[in-house]
Amino acid sequence: MRSFRDRDRRLARRALRWPGALALALVLPLAGCATGPHAGADADSGRPTAAPAASGPSAGGTGTPAPGVSARLRVDGDIRQYLLHRPAPAPAPAANDDAPRPLLIAFHGRGADAADLRAKTRLERAATARGMLVAFPEGLGHGWGAGTRATKQRPDPDLDVRFTEALIEHLVRTERADPDQVYVAGFSNGGSMALRMAAERPALLAGAASVSGQLPTGAAAVQPTGPVPVMVVYGADDPVRPLAGLPSPPPDPGEPILPTRSARDSAAAFAAAGGAGAPVTREEKGYDRTVWRLKGGAPGGERRPGGTVQLLVVDDAGHTWPGSTVPPPEGFGPVSKALDATDTILDFLTGPGR
Repeated sequence: MRSFRDRDRRLARRALRWPGALALALVLPLAGCATGPHAGADADSGRPTAAPAASGPSAGGTGTPAPGVSARLRVDGDIRQYLLHRPAPAPAPAANDDAPRPLLIAFHGRGADAADLRAKTRLERAATARGMLVAFPEGLGHGWGAGTRATKQRPDPDLDVRFTEALIEHLVRTERADPDQVYVAGFSNGGSMALRMAAERPALLAGAASVSGQLPTGAAAVQPTGPVPVMVVYGADDPVRPLAGLPSPPPDPGEPILPTRSARDSAAAFAAAGGAGAPVTREEKGYDRTVWRLKGGAPGGERRPGGTVQLLVVDDAGHTWPGSTVPPPEGFGPVSKALDATDTILDFLTGPGR
């Protein structure tokens, strides 16, 4: 077991990667979202207190759902909201509350919210079985600045990148999240946001996964800058944002839709940034898996030995989360049952070879 002194030394080293302005982040209670007499933030510890856990069948993983909390974080003058699920304590004498825990940041899709992604994926249940913290942040205007172009709705295109950095730093400090086991994942626009974080902050993350999300291109282009394990899961029959990409999206009266690369080109860009060789594709039941193996000697590779970039193209699947029990909106296409995206992603992120 690593001591607090060892952990503090590791946090101090990692803190060099976070901007100093992030130290101004402040957690506040989210009144009315958590329930019960003690909902909100603990005034003594600065940590949000538990609300009742979600119930219902799991779409992936086993175990009791983690206690849920709702909280706020002040970043760049904005009050940002998130849901947090902690893993249930291990029974004594196996319990070790001082041990650092893996952390997953999960981004919802455009027009949705944190509760929608939690219901769609049941990520908190699968993560509980793995001893992981899961944070579901809320996007401003029910969306994410997944691209680098400023718009009327998002004049600061880097705002969500800084928010994510601040959220990670806060959870490392207050929830004993392990800075060497921080992962991001997301669906649709949230999947593109996860890919942006992996592209622009590879040293901050140990892995990333995207379902129905691609790398932005054109004026909003995002380019991977270093090695990081990445999994892209995509429906072969996605009618919303096609597998081949959306280089010329239709106009949207609410917020511009970003042009994107194809799913394969998105994955290949991360492979190239990690010095990977030629990919290998194999057919599996209900989907095709393409794997690029990251170069072991690449910068940062010592933290991710045996890391890979993977593309899973799912047969008979639309703009949906494979394995979900929640019906998708009309026009989003079918949900594949050939693949449980939740368990597949968490196995990839936390597995020894990724």
